[in-house]
Amino acid sequence: MAMNIIRELPHPTEIKSAHPLSQELIDTKAKNDEEIKKIFRGESDKFILIIGPCSADREESVLDYITRLREVQEKVKDKIFIIPRIYTGKPRTTGDGYKGMLHQPNPTGMSDLKSGIIAVRHLHMKALAETGFSSADEMLYPENYSYLDDLLSYIAIGARSVENQQHRLVSSGVTIPVGMKNPTAGDISVMMNSITAAQHSHAFIYRGCEVKSDGNPYAHAILRGYVNDRGTSFPNYHYENLIRLSDIYAQKNLLNPALIVDTNHSNSGKQYNEQIRIAKEVLHSMRHSDDIRKLVKGLMIESYIEDGSQKIGENIYGKSITDPCLGWEKSERLIYEIADLI
Repeated sequence: MAMNIIRELPHPTEIKSAHPLSQELIDTKAKNDEEIKKIFRGESDKFILIIGPCSADREESVLDYITRLREVQEKVKDKIFIIPRIYTGKPRTTGDGYKGMLHQPNPTGMSDLKSGIIAVRHLHMKALAETGFSSADEMLYPENYSYLDDLLSYIAIGARSVENQQHRLVSSGVTIPVGMKNPTAGDISVMMNSITAAQHSHAFIYRGCEVKSDGNPYAHAILRGYVNDRGTSFPNYHYENLIRLSDIYAQKNLLNPALIVDTNHSNSGKQYNEQIRIAKEVLHSMRHSDDIRKLVKGLMIESYIEDGSQKIGENIYGKSITDPCLGWEKSERLIYEIADLI
């Protein structure tokens, strides 16, 4: 047999029972969820920043980073709602390389998914308990969402997953906002079809059960740029791109039209310092179009303690081991500048 069973993993109910949330933490997440949903419903004018490392590689440095974010959040809370990126699964184009804390709780160690599940839940729990932030994560594996559904306040569906049926159907049964990225080749219709599917009710198989979803009215778009057939990156955050998406939304019968602009990936060509300029250009477009202002709910920014990235094993504290990130000093300054501009 080509696929060998290593071990049977604990059911989500077992993991939650062993690592439960207090009522205080349950209430904190519920409060965060409602404030975020008000933004997506257009009942709040606050601007969302989904900001943090490309991948959450080390608990200590991630918690250090989001503790710093907490201090900044208090200073901009009238204008900005911060959702930390704690991305614990890392999609790989070829399947090779570090796949995130879920696979490797120790980035230099062997793959250990059972320990990874526990480490991921522990990290999100500590973030909530120590900072009051309920975070964002990527739904890399839909069947794993149940391990974290009581902790997350935002989910992203990546460019390589957005056309997948299971990702769309599970998103339709999620009660928090789910951002659908445009695919790597840039076809906006794929993203819009994914949003439509996620907003509808479906019957499907999930974790060995027949289930029926209610549909998720908070499924929305994330523009992240695209790559052509020669591997060249092209952005899709410019004024004309945002107007086009606004027009497409107007033609469809979708609830809560919304967009988060990813300032990194193909929008920046992975030139992490370009995120500063891109963020300001999006805000400029919002000032010049009421349609864009209504549509754009926030930005996604890849940021960590140190600028850039490093190879696994270099062990530079707070520096990304995957895509290069904007360092803390620049990130903090950018958040304050965004608050002044909106």
